[in-house]
Amino acid sequence: MVKISDKFIKRAIMSQIKNRLKPGRVAVIYGPRRVGKTTLLHNFLEEYDGKYKLYNGEDLETQKIFTAQSAAKYQSLLRGLDLLVIDEAQKIENIGLNLKLIVDTVEGLNIIASGSSSFDLAKHVGEPLTGRKWNYTLFPLSQLELSEFEDIVETHSLLEERLIYGGYPEVIISGDYDEKKNILKEIVNSYLFKDILELEGLRYKKKIPDLLTLLAFQVGQEVSLNELANNLNISKATVQHYLYLLEEVFVIYNLRGFSRNLRKEVTKTSKYYFYDNGIRNAIVGQFNQLDKRNDVGQLWENYIIAERIKKQKYKEIFCNNYFWRTYEQKEIDWIEEREGKLFAYEIKWKNSVKEPPKDFTKAYQNSEFHAINRDNYLDFIA
Repeated sequence: MVKISDKFIKRAIMSQIKNRLKPGRVAVIYGPRRVGKTTLLHNFLEEYDGKYKLYNGEDLETQKIFTAQSAAKYQSLLRGLDLLVIDEAQKIENIGLNLKLIVDTVEGLNIIASGSSSFDLAKHVGEPLTGRKWNYTLFPLSQLELSEFEDIVETHSLLEERLIYGGYPEVIISGDYDEKKNILKEIVNSYLFKDILELEGLRYKKKIPDLLTLLAFQVGQEVSLNELANNLNISKATVQHYLYLLEEVFVIYNLRGFSRNLRKEVTKTSKYYFYDNGIRNAIVGQFNQLDKRNDVGQLWENYIIAERIKKQKYKEIFCNNYFWRTYEQKEIDWIEEREGKLFAYEIKWKNSVKEPPKDFTKAYQNSEFHAINRDNYLDFIA
């Protein structure tokens, strides 16, 4: 939960974890730093009736305990517990193998593990826990969660603020704009790249903020890897690797082109969106109000897409996401492939598009089209 004044916002994945928590399965919670994973765990434990232990993977003693690979030690340590919780689990070497050993040898034990770096945590728990884990992602606060405690008038009045400052819990809680800016700058400078910068073998770590700056100015546009490489004076392969890492720490989202029928459809490029508008604006150092900006359309598109991704995850809407464009510049912002059907969405801040391009409807006759604007966006994201 997140406290705002005297109110609490219950995180959307809390009920999912409660409903699915059972022995033999590990609940793995991913998410960027500072979005409230530790707070979520503490609030979960406050409501938990059984006997539990909470460990922090950044603690050296915890790291020693959970790299032991000793069934006897784990049985002795965890005997009588109903729940084991490990925060920052990616810091523990071979955590996946050890969690598997615990699952196999300690009967009746529920386990929750959290981590901010999916390329660390996922690679360590992935194969050892195949078929034995539930994956959850915690994002910055979503409108889906905020709508549980605010009415529609409040939501509409706060829209501009959320387009500019985003949804990180500390930012939402703060009532002062200067403090919001400072919090976002601290997150970007101290936390956003922490997991990446700790990796060994990265030759051009200082290029990562520059890469993100270039992406921030290209929100909603197709990105050329060659152009990024030339601007940063590094190889295309390095750019691809850094983009992958930034996806894995939940900074950016890669949206690929869709094609099934037409040769003239663009499929080999990607668009990149930020999971949080406030982070995007902090990277470019731009916190002006909307009437003083020339990127309102980009902010709106980024916000709607980020919020839609959160809703998909939290509501378990299983689908593939794409954009659609032809070489003749006909395009649709967002395509969802689900339930054996295509759902197309055009996202506009001002003028609403009433009909999709004829090339699209002709090629994909069993599709639906919707325009997302300020009048109906809440149905799409909350």
